[in-house]
Amino acid sequence: MQKFTGAIIILMCVFGGYVWAGGSLMAIWQPAEMLIIIGATIGSLIIGNPPQVLKEMRNQLRGIISPPKDEREFYMELMALLQVLLETVRSGGFKALDKHIENPEQSDIFARYPRVSSDYRLVSFITDNLRLMAMGQMSPHELEGLLEQEIEAIEADYMQPARSMQRTAEAMPGFGILAAVGGIIITMSAIDGSIAMIGYHVAAALVGTFIGIFGCYCCLDPASNAMAQRVKRNMSAFDCTRATLVAYVAKKPTLLAIDAGRKHIQLDIKPTFNQMEVWLAEQEG
Repeated sequence: MQKFTGAIIILMCVFGGYVWAGGSLMAIWQPAEMLIIIGATIGSLIIGNPPQVLKEMRNQLRGIISPPKDEREFYMELMALLQVLLETVRSGGFKALDKHIENPEQSDIFARYPRVSSDYRLVSFITDNLRLMAMGQMSPHELEGLLEQEIEAIEADYMQPARSMQRTAEAMPGFGILAAVGGIIITMSAIDGSIAMIGYHVAAALVGTFIGIFGCYCCLDPASNAMAQRVKRNMSAFDCTRATLVAYVAKKPTLLAIDAGRKHIQLDIKPTFNQMEVWLAEQEG
């Protein structure tokens, strides 16, 4: 809803101000100029990115438009899942986790927490590192270093669509100039025409610059920024998991290990220690 509100404000202020100043919306409607700019934008994205980045870009765009998920419930489920997994290890050793980490899709533990289970990348991060912990003794410092490197790699992958869109946004004013130059060429070829016709062609050329600037600063740049912020926010789940596993390897009690992860949750949704404790107790019950 917030994104749509922002879009409406932009459209009303930009085009409403233009009309208020005496402009005509029909003068801005230049399909040829739009075709040049939009085509150049889409084509540059296709040329400059592999298919997996384009697919992730589409998913992230849907994510910033769709209503936000219940993040508080998501993190409560994540902490409960980690508690169950670590308590299983504490009571039966890593051998007791084999069937759960080898096939999380068929695990009754993961099935209890559908919000977390739907994030395959996070589930893979949890299971891979529990498997790593089961393979041999590892100091908390060594484990933390490995997990930080993996999280950096995951974040870099998730940030590629936002960075690519940002670069394309920076190019859009150039695409607008490209369309404007084409319009000036048309104008010069009709220089012997009437003043009204020349004025029409010049206005059409300037619309290309207008669309390029509008697309950059009012469309793609805000979208890329929203995508990057969403990625940063989603990465908190990986940091929460990392801190929990490292604290567990450091021989902390399970509840304190979960609390170490809780500290990495975003402030606006982070539960208090008491809220976390009550939630986890309810899940055990």
